[in-house]
Amino acid sequence: MWIAVAVLLALGAFACNGAGGAGGADPAAPTRSAPAPRGDLPSSMAALGDSLTAGYGACVAAVACPRNSWATGTGTLVNSHYKRILAGNQAMRDHARNLAVPGATVADLPGQASAATGSPADYVTVLIGANDACHGDIDAMTGVAEFRSLLDRALGILKAGLPRARVLVVSIPDVFRVWQVGHTSSLVTGVWAHGVCPALLANAASTAPADAARRQRFRDRVDAYDTQLAAACAAYGPRCRFDGGTAHGIAFGLDLLSALDFFHPNTAGQNELAGVSYPGRFTW
Repeated sequence: MWIAVAVLLALGAFACNGAGGAGGADPAAPTRSAPAPRGDLPSSMAALGDSLTAGYGACVAAVACPRNSWATGTGTLVNSHYKRILAGNQAMRDHARNLAVPGATVADLPGQASAATGSPADYVTVLIGANDACHGDIDAMTGVAEFRSLLDRALGILKAGLPRARVLVVSIPDVFRVWQVGHTSSLVTGVWAHGVCPALLANAASTAPADAARRQRFRDRVDAYDTQLAAACAAYGPRCRFDGGTAHGIAFGLDLLSALDFFHPNTAGQNELAGVSYPGRFTW
């Protein structure tokens, strides 16, 4: 008799659990599902700019490393904008293009903008200007008016080709701070002596008034570029947002710089750049 009762109870339990689905889940227990994608998140993106966005030096070699880019990186070491968006919107998967090129100046930005308009992009990041100050000696820096003219041209191409895209313009990191944190190290200045950003870092250990004046001129030019980046974005209209100087405000130390050149961000620096520049909500 007890055997019969046990069999009946077991059959009843099976019937109840079987109705709940595979694995014997309790039908009264709440089921877990992936969170619904936030409606404000983009589903495709393009990143424009120079070596900072290309991830130069963020791997183990002095080459572009887009997998560790603050903008579109897919690797495990950097929580990029792409990965942050993907976490809330799976439609973003494999829909991020990194068009940044090491060494690019603002003169290259219109071409990158044209390339961006060739495919859908709901979100476009722009970080440019470090090479306009760094690509030669102090007299070779791009003029402020020329910088603004080329920037406006590039943004105009984006606006015409991707009128619904949300554009994020990121301020230029404080390159002068790189000199501040590294100029007392003979190892660092020895690396810089091989032609790293000569407008700023030539004679890096020198305290001569002429060198100090040159560095200040460099610093002022980067600040002027950032002012133009903000103004150009405001002129673009409500589909453009400036980062408010958050990238420029990063307190770079040697721990955030690649040991290959003590200039470009390493993975920790790329991660910091991603964090301070990420918009959070894409409601503009």
